[in-house]
Order: sequence, then C-alpha cells, then structure tokens
Amino acid sequence: MESKTQVTKEKFEEVEDFKAAGEIANLKGVTDEDREYYTLFSSKDEEWKAYMTKKLLVKVDARLLPMLVIMYTLNFLDRSNLAQARVGTLEEDLGMTGTDFNLATSILFVGYLLMQLPSNLLLTRVRPSLYLGAATAIWGVVSCSQSAVQSMGGLIACRFMLGIVEAPFFPGAIMMMSSWYTRRELAYRIAWFYSGNAMANMFGGLIGAAVLGNLNGAHGIAGWRWLFIIEGAATVGMAMLAMVVLPNFPAASKWLSEEERAFAQWRLVMDAKEADDLGAVTLKHGLKLALKDYRVYIFLLFQHLSLLSQTFQYFFPSIVGTLGFGKIETLLLTAPVWFATFLVSLFVTYSSGRTGDRSKHIIGLMIVSFIGNVVATATVNTGARFFAMFLMPMGAVSAYQLILAWIASTFPRPTVKRSAVIAICNMFGNTASIYGSYMYPKSASPRYLIGGSANAGICLAVVLMAIAIRLLLQRQNKKLEKAEEENIENSNDADARARGFRYAL
Repeated sequence: MESKTQVTKEKFEEVEDFKAAGEIANLKGVTDEDREYYTLFSSKDEEWKAYMTKKLLVKVDARLLPMLVIMYTLNFLDRSNLAQARVGTLEEDLGMTGTDFNLATSILFVGYLLMQLPSNLLLTRVRPSLYLGAATAIWGVVSCSQSAVQSMGGLIACRFMLGIVEAPFFPGAIMMMSSWYTRRELAYRIAWFYSGNAMANMFGGLIGAAVLGNLNGAHGIAGWRWLFIIEGAATVGMAMLAMVVLPNFPAASKWLSEEERAFAQWRLVMDAKEADDLGAVTLKHGLKLALKDYRVYIFLLFQHLSLLSQTFQYFFPSIVGTLGFGKIETLLLTAPVWFATFLVSLFVTYSSGRTGDRSKHIIGLMIVSFIGNVVATATVNTGARFFAMFLMPMGAVSAYQLILAWIASTFPRPTVKRSAVIAICNMFGNTASIYGSYMYPKSASPRYLIGGSANAGICLAVVLMAIAIRLLLQRQNKKLEKAEEENIENSNDADARARGFRYAL
C-alpha cells in the first residue's frame, strides 16, 4: 500500500465529495496521521465504502455480538433466577415471610448502583475484554455461593455482593458497542444484545422447570440450590472464553488490519463529525462535562421511568402463576412470552435504524405496554390476562432498547463523557428496581391492582417524556443548522457539536 503521506498529497484532490473533504479538514481531535487515512477513504466511491463496511461489520458482529448476548443472558439469569427459585422451596427453606422476597430482589440494585459510574469510567482506561471477562467470572462465583445460604441474612448479603460485581457489565457493553457502531447501526445491535434479557427470561423458565422438576432433592440438595449452582458455573466458564474473544476498542484491535482499524474509526468520525479520542479528555473532565449537561438529567429520568415500567419481570413467574396452572406449567408458560418479545425487539429496532427514528417507535411500544397493564389488572379472565402478559414486555422491554441507543447517540463525544453519561443514566435508572420491587406484594395476587395500575401510569409518563425529548432535540437541530448557515462556530457549552452533526429524533 502506498505511504499515507503520498495518499494525502495525491488523493485529497480526488475526493469527489468536496463537502466530505472539507469536513475531514475541520474534524476535531484527529491526528495528521489519521487524517491522511481518512482522506484516502473519502476519495473512494460508495461501492467501495459499502464493501468495506460490510466486510468490517461481518467481523465485528461475529466477534462482539454473540459473546455479549450470551454474557447478558447469563447476567440477567443470575440476577433474576431468584424468581424461579421462589417457585421452588426457597422461601420455606430460608424462613422468608411478608416482603422478605421483595427485599432480596431490591437489595441487589443497591450494590449494582454503587459500582456503575466508577466502573464505566475505568473501562476507558483498561482492556474491556479482560475487565468485563473478569467481572463476569466473579459474579458467576457469587451466584454459585447463593446455593449455600442458610438464612435470609445470608441471602441478602449474597444478593448485595452480586449487584456490585454485576454492575460493570451492562453499561460497559453499551459503551463498547457505541465505540464500534454508527448511530444508525447501534439500535439494531443493542436489540440483539438486549435480547439476552428476553432469552434469560425465556430460558430461565425452561431451566427452572427442568431443574426444579428433576433435580429437587438430588444428593440431598434442594432444587433451587441446584439452580444457582448450575447457572453460576455456566457463567464462570463463559467468562474465561470472553477474555479471549471479546474485542477491545477499534484503535487497539490487533485482529483487524491497519487499514480496517483506520476504517472502523473513520466511520464513527464521519458519523459524529468528531474523533473518538480515548486520551483526549481526563476522567475528571469527562465526568464534569457529563454533569454540566442538563440533557443528562432528562435522559436519566427517562431511563428511570422506562426501567420502572419493567419491574414486573422480576415477579413474572409469580404473575403468570395467577392464571391457575401448576408450578412447572407456570415456568413453561413464561417462555413463549419472552420469545415473542425477542422477535418484536428485533423488528422495531431494525425499523428504528432504517428510519433514524427513536421517539415515535418508543411512543407506540409504550402504548402497547400500557394496554397490557390495563387488561391484566382489569379482568380475571385467563385468556385475556395471558394475552396482556404478552403485551407488557413486548412494549416496555422493546422500547427500553431504543432508549439506550438514543442516549448513546445523543452524547457521542468525547468518549469519556459518553461513558460517564451511560453509567450515570444506568445507575440512577436502576434505582427504579429498588422500590419498584415492592409494587407486586404477594398479598396483591391475583390482579396485582396497585402494581399494574402504577405501571400503566408510568407507561404514559414515558410516552410524554419521549414527546418532550423529541421537541427538545428538534429545537437543538434547528440551532445547529442556523449556526452553520450563518457560519457561526459552536461554543463550548452543552449544545456544542461539530459541523454536520444532527441529533437523532
């Protein structure tokens, strides 16, 4: 390949898209060396760019997505398997009464919140493959240890520690994906990643039915203890593989050629109009940028309400159990609900990526979840309630995936700020699960009137916030457009963005 110095001198004149050539010259945070490569890429025709993009995405998707999906499936399994264990003899064996189960569910998120922000900031300074792989191995060990608890106090301690060691994974995975995919590509990839949630609920019911139905009492060990042992051991095994397979950030990915690494970075630079320079901003300054941006607090509340509308899933087997079927049948009935949710998620995120829309899709999905909550609380008819239990996660869980993509694409640069924003929103968003777990007390069965009614209202609140955020970002896009028309340089405030950037709506 010809030297990049020659490329700069000879190829810059050949860039057919003069607007792109100008953007390259004005890009923020790009070294002269990278600018030379970017000029070469901009000189290529659309057919070459499409070919290179497809070639790159095949490699990245194959290495990143399957591993993240499996890891998140195990992450959510180890977090939510308490719901399946409850169908067994967990409460009787540990002497749990009243709202003890709700406390055991919510305490995990106290630990989870404490590690979110420091973990995601640290991720920008270490190898993600080793960091996330090690975190996965540790939470697998803690999950296994739940099988040995003999009291409510022991279970609470394990659940608290499980929250701490699970905290790095979710925001870290979103951060990694936003460092590889453009805004148009991100929503669909997040859907595949978040499908781990649906698959964990789906396979959790199947695994729970198999373990509780066949291993209860085996070798003198209760079925719910076997559940923790089996799922925790599987997590540890997968963690070892993750350390080897997971990619790091594009600039440090030796499994790509030099040209492919540069092309991977160029795509993101042209998408955000700024370079994703990991070392350009200190951790402290990146955190300050995040905390000073008022939009962070709007999206923080948005994610919080969205997660609050999903708290039913930690009690889903119990909710489905109100249909009147046996314990094993109840666990099996949860599987088709989550498989349908998985399919809907893939469809709506693909549609969102193709159209570039976030808000309208979120609004439609939350209305679906609203209807599901209303029907589930308004009737005791078995058929109607089971149908409603499809609508609840199909709407709320699918909408949440688009919200995650919306947050990542609204705060694209610098990297450390994006990392801090994702962690802050996820951290405070998940406080919903601390108190939301009390919305479904056992005494409220079978209709769970308080929880279902509250969730219906929360769904509408998410709809209103989606509308408000769309209007806010529309206004900011108009400001950016006007500034470019008048050739006004962007200031350094929260609205500052490179020329050509527009917020996704």
